[in-house]
Amino acid sequence: MSVKAARSAGTRETLLAAAERLFAEHGVFAVSNRQISEAAGQGNNAAVGYHFGTKTDLIRAVVRRHAEPVDALRRRMLARTGDSHDVRDWVACLVRPGAQHLAQLGSPTWYARFAAQLMTDPVLRELMIDEAFGPSIERNLDGLNRCLPDLPLPVRIERGAMARHLMVHTLAERERSLADGTPTVHPDWETYADGLVDAITGLWLAPVTPAV
Repeated sequence: MSVKAARSAGTRETLLAAAERLFAEHGVFAVSNRQISEAAGQGNNAAVGYHFGTKTDLIRAVVRRHAEPVDALRRRMLARTGDSHDVRDWVACLVRPGAQHLAQLGSPTWYARFAAQLMTDPVLRELMIDEAFGPSIERNLDGLNRCLPDLPLPVRIERGAMARHLMVHTLAERERSLADGTPTVHPDWETYADGLVDAITGLWLAPVTPAV
C-alpha cells in the first residue's frame, strides 16, 4: 500500500470512529457531516463526502465495520453447533457473537446504541438488515426453526420480532450503562450474554395461549 493510500485508509477509519461515537451519543439525524469531520480532526469539512459520499453511505460503512467480525464469530459458533436439536444452542449463536464483539472492542463502545437507532427507523432499518443479516443469520434461524416444528408460523414470526427487539435494545442499554458509569447486574459481556440467552430461550419455548 502506498503512503497516500495508507493515509486515506487512516482518515476513513478516523471518520468512521468519530461518526459512530457521535451517532450513538447524539442521534443519527442530529449529527452533521461537518461535526463528524471536526470530531475526527479533519480541517476539511467536506472530508465525509469525499471519503464516503452521502450520509447513508457513511452509515452503511459503519455497519459493515462491525457486521463482518460479528458474522465471522457467528460462523465459527454455527460450525461447532452442527445439527443440534437444542433451542438454546441456536439462540446462543444469535446472541453471543454480538456480545463477544463488543467485549473485544474494549471500553467504551458505541456500536450497540448506534445499531439500536437504526432498527427503529423504517429506512435505516432496511439498511441494517441488508448489511448485517447475512447467510449466517439465515442458517442460524433455519436451525432454530427445526427445533420448533410445532410452533405456529404466526407465533414464530411474532416471537422472532420479540427476540430481535430484546437482543438489539438490551445490548444498547448495557452499553449505555457502561458509558454512564451506572452499575450493571453482570460483570462482563459474557455473563450478560448468558442471561440474554436464558431469556430468549424461554421466550421461544413458552406455551402458546389457545385461540378463543
